[in-house]
Amino acid sequence: MIAKSDVLEFLDNLPKGVAKLIVTSPPYNMGKAYERRVGFEEYLRWQEEVAKGCVAALHPRGSLCWEVGNYVHKGEVFPLDIPFYEIFKKQRLKLRNRIVWHFGHGLHAKRRLSGRYETILWFTKGDDYTFNLDPVRVRQKYPGKRYYKGPNKDKPSGNRRGGNPSDFLTTVEQDWEREIWDIPNVKANHPEKTIHPSQFPVELVQRLILALTNPRDTVLDPFVGVGTSLIAAVISERKGIGVDKEKRYTDLAYSRVIKAMKGRLSIRPLGRPIYEPRGTERVSRVPPEWKEERERS
Repeated sequence: MIAKSDVLEFLDNLPKGVAKLIVTSPPYNMGKAYERRVGFEEYLRWQEEVAKGCVAALHPRGSLCWEVGNYVHKGEVFPLDIPFYEIFKKQRLKLRNRIVWHFGHGLHAKRRLSGRYETILWFTKGDDYTFNLDPVRVRQKYPGKRYYKGPNKDKPSGNRRGGNPSDFLTTVEQDWEREIWDIPNVKANHPEKTIHPSQFPVELVQRLILALTNPRDTVLDPFVGVGTSLIAAVISERKGIGVDKEKRYTDLAYSRVIKAMKGRLSIRPLGRPIYEPRGTERVSRVPPEWKEERERS
């Protein structure tokens, strides 16, 4: 479901606990085309209201992933993950990881170092939450390494299903051997690029969806933009709910989701495939509830 609406009104009308995962990148209050810049304290008060609505919509075993960068005012940098940590702690969420997403391209600063990373705050509602490591495992650094002494001598020392990815996501090109995720940001000639000025890549959201939800679970994006999170949900056999106040974005999001359901959307190939143990199948089917919509379009 994609809605053109005010985010607070939309969240007020959602069923309680409907979303297994809430994932988004909110406006940074930078005065971009889709936002009106306000005082920083006013911005944070608004985001605190959004947070309350999100927590109400979050499933008891659900996760919330808030992807943010920096707010910059008169050359001074305000890292947004710091106030957002406090906002969500007030809602009694528990931080599980602070994931660093490093990318290679962006605006060049003249009087400070150029920013090349953002952060994802992964919170859960409680201690009993969905976490699936296998779908996001990466290659072991030394896949053939074995114990050289002790009771397990000569046996493999690493998990045969792959390694646990770290909380540092980078974009080193063609680096297939290190335990890193190759996820370029959406700029210039990126095949996923649209009219949206702050679009994040499908792969970034897809890995969170695979790890923190199960097939047929619902993913909610309260600032859906052009639908990246819903596309990641669809190709991962999940359901999606998104809202945005800009009709030009929700219209584009709808068309992109339909194309994704039909397998016709241009998505950048994964920089490095998600590790898949022998005998497993990559989930890429469309949820049954969406088939009728796909056939009508």
